[in-house]
Amino acid sequence: MSDDYLVRIGKLIRDARQHRGWTQSQLAEALGTSQSAVNRIERGNQNISLEMIARIGEALDSEIVSLGYAGPMHLRVVGGRRLSGAIDVKTSKNACVALLCASLLNKGRTVLRRVARIEEVYRLLEVLNSIGVRARWINDGTDLEIVPPARLDMDAIDADAARRTRSIIMFLGPLLHRMDAFKLPYAGGCDLGTRTIEPHMIALRRFGLDIAATEGIYHARVDHSVTPGRPIVLTERGDTVTENALLAAARHDGTTVIRNASSNYMVQDLCFFLEALGVRVDGVGTTTLTVHGVPDIDVDVDYSPSEDPVEAMSLLAAAVVTESELTIRRVPIEFLEIELAVLEEMGVDCDRTAEYAADNGRTRLVDLTVRPSKLEAPIDKIHPMPFPGLNIDNVPFFAAIAASAHGQTLIHDWVYDNRAIYLTDLNRLGG
Repeated sequence: MSDDYLVRIGKLIRDARQHRGWTQSQLAEALGTSQSAVNRIERGNQNISLEMIARIGEALDSEIVSLGYAGPMHLRVVGGRRLSGAIDVKTSKNACVALLCASLLNKGRTVLRRVARIEEVYRLLEVLNSIGVRARWINDGTDLEIVPPARLDMDAIDADAARRTRSIIMFLGPLLHRMDAFKLPYAGGCDLGTRTIEPHMIALRRFGLDIAATEGIYHARVDHSVTPGRPIVLTERGDTVTENALLAAARHDGTTVIRNASSNYMVQDLCFFLEALGVRVDGVGTTTLTVHGVPDIDVDVDYSPSEDPVEAMSLLAAAVVTESELTIRRVPIEFLEIELAVLEEMGVDCDRTAEYAADNGRTRLVDLTVRPSKLEAPIDKIHPMPFPGLNIDNVPFFAAIAASAHGQTLIHDWVYDNRAIYLTDLNRLGG
């Protein structure tokens, strides 16, 4: 943003704050930042993102700027420029939303470090706050503090926010330990085709959960006398399915074996978090997890989720297609090994540093430097598989990379029935 624009935005924010009768300190507390940061924003001395403008508008109940009608957002991208420099990968969105749901297991204070500030996280925070959880941004808005009430008020749930995220389905695992009956709005979120909750129920019924779906609401009842007497075999090796099973097993007073489990990055981060809560999980990184649950969790925990391999892949793709030299720091290498192998087969020039530990002490990170390369189409087709295969979410990036490579590339994106629409959009761009 230009300096003049920042000054104008700052004046609008100051006027809206004064109209509400708030001090800078009150606005800072609502935003989880410092009074000095608010002061800089109002004087036009600090860059401010559209995301922050929207948050300030929500806090002050005032639309600071109009970003258009409530429909699809259209972006004009001016390409043809090379990238340079170095960039850090942010924490994993998918891990963060799982940890927010997992915080419901804990009666104590949970602090999550460097949480991804995205819509999915904001929607879950709205739901958590609506049922009585005190969730607020701390440390200049980089970390989240979550303190649950003695009793959740599920009747007050923000149904609109709940319906705007598929992650709400991961409330089922923690909630079945906290109450005998509850209601949960249907999960919504992105449009990737038809998905059901039956794979979740195959695991959760073993903990006594029964659900009837009527009028857009899941009506849940729990028979606490039911316990899994034998290993749970998941019929779908899904990430959220595995996470829900883990969340249910965490407070089951006994040992639960989960087979055909996902071993993907967000599942591993959840396992590490559960261990910080005092729940032992054997087999992390494999498809068989053994959870030694505890009936009660009441600890103050401080946890740092690891970096996002999908964001790392997006940065890699941006460097490759723009023929740029770019250093990408804090890359979770374990979850990009196949992708890097395919890129190297295609001719991508990429160096990596020695491995070092993420802030959670477990995930392996490297720094990657990508250089301009002459790309050739891979001999074999590109297709996603459950981890440790090529990540489902990284396939679209390969479409853009393949479009800039010499030769024909076959991409088989088979997982969700509607998602390959991005290939037709790439055709419209001349790909």
